[in-house]
Amino acid sequence: MSETNAAGGGPARLDRPLLTLVGVMVLGGMMSYLDATIVNVGISTLGGHFNATLASVEWITTGYLLAVALAIPLAGWAMVRFGAKRMWLLGLTLFLAGSTLCAVAWNVESLIAFRVLQGLGGGMVDPIMMTVVAGAAGPARIGRVMGLISVPITLGPVVGPIVGGLLLENLSWVWMFLVNIPFALAAIILAVKVLPADPAPSGDPVPVDGLGIALLPPGFAAIVYALSQAGSEGFGSAKVIIGLVLGVVLFIGYVVHALRTDKAPLIDLRLFTNKGFSAAVATMFLLGGGLFSLLFLLPLYYQQVHHHTVLESGLLLAPLGFGTLIGMPIAGKLADKFGARQLVPLGALLIGAGALVFTQSGADTSQAVLTVAQLAAGFGMGLVGAPTMGAVYRTVPGESVGGATGAVFILNQIGASLGIAVVALIIQGGGEHAAPTDASFSNAFWWAVAAAVVVFVAGLVLPGRAQPAAETSPAPQPESV
Repeated sequence: MSETNAAGGGPARLDRPLLTLVGVMVLGGMMSYLDATIVNVGISTLGGHFNATLASVEWITTGYLLAVALAIPLAGWAMVRFGAKRMWLLGLTLFLAGSTLCAVAWNVESLIAFRVLQGLGGGMVDPIMMTVVAGAAGPARIGRVMGLISVPITLGPVVGPIVGGLLLENLSWVWMFLVNIPFALAAIILAVKVLPADPAPSGDPVPVDGLGIALLPPGFAAIVYALSQAGSEGFGSAKVIIGLVLGVVLFIGYVVHALRTDKAPLIDLRLFTNKGFSAAVATMFLLGGGLFSLLFLLPLYYQQVHHHTVLESGLLLAPLGFGTLIGMPIAGKLADKFGARQLVPLGALLIGAGALVFTQSGADTSQAVLTVAQLAAGFGMGLVGAPTMGAVYRTVPGESVGGATGAVFILNQIGASLGIAVVALIIQGGGEHAAPTDASFSNAFWWAVAAAVVVFVAGLVLPGRAQPAAETSPAPQPESV
């Protein structure tokens, strides 16, 4: 596709083939991100149905997110080895199978296991979507396209609790998973028709970083497990200590391996020598942690502090989603013109201000005030997401786009898992009480404030507007497309 308009020489418009490709992939990506949080409003419902503790039910969400983090690097390798279209269809099929099995789960352990299968499918979908679309858009249109792709990334998790609330209010909990089936089938059919055929494989097969996969995802899983157990057993528990020590040892092992290996590592640590890339990845890590922790906290907060129903709690998240929906297209347009450095710090300030309101709130706080706070935080998330993803592709060479995409998505999902574990720990008072209190909810919202502060600082290091030469350079072509 041409990168400039034929008449004026400016950045090319988003033509129909590109928009069609984006639309088909957004359908698949939206399901994955929506399902990451659709069960959040049902945490209390599922806990009661399966007679499970908060520490156990939390893993219905956390297990999904960790499975996504495990699948992302495998998808990057498989995309190069077998082709983007084949792996996209495989990911959607796994997601469809996981959704169906979740609906027939007989206890909390089986539900967690089937959510992991769902997450493996969802994790394959995310990096394929980003890599294919980034290659098709090129650097001149990457900001605007990221504004569109940010719909499933940022809006999907916000819409999830609303959809979950509507389903739980009117139907059984199983419909939180059955609702995926028609959309997954539609995404598969459209992908078969729209996505280009995979080219025939050439050269030697791409080796997979098996040792990296054996070290990094289990390391994060060990830490998240330790934090989840600390909420019910305290930090002195043998499970917590062993989990934390194991996680740190695995991390150190991965760092040593990644710096020494001759193969393509799971996350190429050398990419982090670029301060712009490091800032972008840190921002997406914290955005995942802040966004998902809010989406875990808010439904519980509205149900237990303000005594709203499941449906009301889901609908009360609408301002967060509405603010994000407004912010994303604005950020997508402005990112190509001004760059991420001007937009991300502003977005971080809005997120922090919105979360700060909840740290001071209680049962008697006006809903109007809370609505405005959510609207501001949602708009801020819209300003952060799209420009940051655009910055990732402006800070790495074309041959590194696939690896950079994987790194961003792995750390975004790990940040989300870690964020949920941290806030679940805080609302249980670090193990002092199993049931959340009004004060512990206020304390937990400080996590989102702290994340916003770090995002503000990282945003100051992100690249500004792309130079004119970059706007007319050829699009980066990842190996996988």
